[in-house]
Amino acid sequence: MNQQVLSSFIWSVADLLRGDYKQSEYGKVILPFTVLRRLDCVLEATKPAVLAEYAKQQKAGLNPEPFLLRKAGQSFYNTSPLDMKKLMGDQDHIGENLYAYIQAFSPAVRDIFERFDFYTQVDRLAKAKLLYQVTEKFSNIDLHPEKVSNSQMGLVFEELIRKFAEISNETAGEHFTPREVIRLMVNLLFIEDDEVLSKSGVVRTIYDPTAGTGGMLSIAGEYLEEHNPQARLSMFGQELNDESYAICKADMLIKGQEVANIVAGNTLSDDGHPHRKFDYMLSNPPFGVEWKKVEKEIRKEFETQGYNGRFGPGLPRVSDGSLLFLLHLISKMRPAVDGGSRFGIVLNGSPLFTGGAGSGESEIRRYVLENDLVEAIIGLPTDMFYNTGISTYVWILSNRKPEHRKGLLQLIDASSFWQKMRKSLGSKRKEMSDEHIAEVTRLFGGFVASEQDGKPISRIFKNAEFGYRTITVERPLRDATGKIVLGEKGKLKGKPQPDSSLRDTENVPLAQDVASYFKREVLPHAPDAWIDHDKTKVGYEIPFNRHFYVFEPPRSLAEIDADLKHCTDRVLAMIAGLSA
Repeated sequence: MNQQVLSSFIWSVADLLRGDYKQSEYGKVILPFTVLRRLDCVLEATKPAVLAEYAKQQKAGLNPEPFLLRKAGQSFYNTSPLDMKKLMGDQDHIGENLYAYIQAFSPAVRDIFERFDFYTQVDRLAKAKLLYQVTEKFSNIDLHPEKVSNSQMGLVFEELIRKFAEISNETAGEHFTPREVIRLMVNLLFIEDDEVLSKSGVVRTIYDPTAGTGGMLSIAGEYLEEHNPQARLSMFGQELNDESYAICKADMLIKGQEVANIVAGNTLSDDGHPHRKFDYMLSNPPFGVEWKKVEKEIRKEFETQGYNGRFGPGLPRVSDGSLLFLLHLISKMRPAVDGGSRFGIVLNGSPLFTGGAGSGESEIRRYVLENDLVEAIIGLPTDMFYNTGISTYVWILSNRKPEHRKGLLQLIDASSFWQKMRKSLGSKRKEMSDEHIAEVTRLFGGFVASEQDGKPISRIFKNAEFGYRTITVERPLRDATGKIVLGEKGKLKGKPQPDSSLRDTENVPLAQDVASYFKREVLPHAPDAWIDHDKTKVGYEIPFNRHFYVFEPPRSLAEIDADLKHCTDRVLAMIAGLSA
């Protein structure tokens, strides 16, 4: 189904709803009906066989479920003789028939419609005398798998959510990630495992703790199927938003995945997959969203479980919880002795440098770098996401780094790898082409420093190069006559008292000797200064942009003067023309 057909269909349904529904409520009707029609079409071919089997097993008094799943050829079924076309044959009883039809689905599907709060909408449509007309519209649209593939259907859901988010002023980016960003992440995730993944009968697990509508899991599955049809990827996820969860679950059902692996709820406060470890993970957590609502549970886990829980290294400030998702994913890594894990996470710029030495953010960076978990950080172009134009970064982490990557971190500046979109979608004005994705994948796989047009685009650093010590520099307190005041008791007895108003801090790179740095950088300017070693803290930051900055010398004064003279001459000529 192309986007034009989809759009015209959506708005034909919206025209029916106008007046009885606010624009912001259209999605509450159109999304569940789209899912229902898709499931209806998927089951159509096997429906007669399922009904015959159902009658047979009922007569035999056996639990029909395993038999029905086999006959349906799917991980769900429906035991009603009705389908959406047949519902059209009884206009007077459309409400109860539709309800009975949905109740005849297997339990996982019924849960999907409960998450959509679909029965409320059915009642509301019936009261507005619109139920028959809306159902008829959907029964006439063809969503059969032969006509609309699973990946196309995923795009259809994304397009629907984006449209409804736009008209209700919500952020579509909360629900899904641009497809080309996911394709890039999936490439980076699998590139070093091509040899393993190409073997017959390979089974791997993949997990997304912020699953949205399931786009990341779906594209990872498509990648593996394309490269090795014999390989199998078991998908796991968790999603907070009920509508997105319902769509993700429906998508997984149709793909034959185990839907019990997709859990509803808040990943940070209520982990839906406790004690599970995964081979691969992907996540695009919400940018800059505060975690105050779940602060109590997270602090309790941090304080009572420490490193036995998920948040041992530290807690970021309450105003941005994205690094909590990073720690959550680290806790889900399969131990290196059991094969290890690799994961990709999309973060904004803040986790790279926010927070000084000793802060939660710095301690988290310290943990991942000192434990050699970060393989690469890739800076993406701005204006890539639907709900924000800010700079974003893909972090690739692994606890099974290949030998040549150990102790090192690769930074890739892909901010110039984009093409303009024909039509903007919200804040998204740029996209990465297949060639751009292939180039970033090549840079990552090659793992060498590279330049493009005289500017660096890939750089390799030792992990320790991002570390520093924050030293506290003290100066003596002096009395009115300028004499140094000495301490009278405690550990400062007989020693100069520090003057808090002159206190300063210096950041010394880990690779440098503190005493030498102090002698060289501080003492020439403050000969009476000393270091309070008790206050020294180790910090880590990743000043991404600084490492790709290329100094461009300013133009010469003569050149600037010539430009100014040219402008002045033009202005004088224009004035002369006016007065002539």
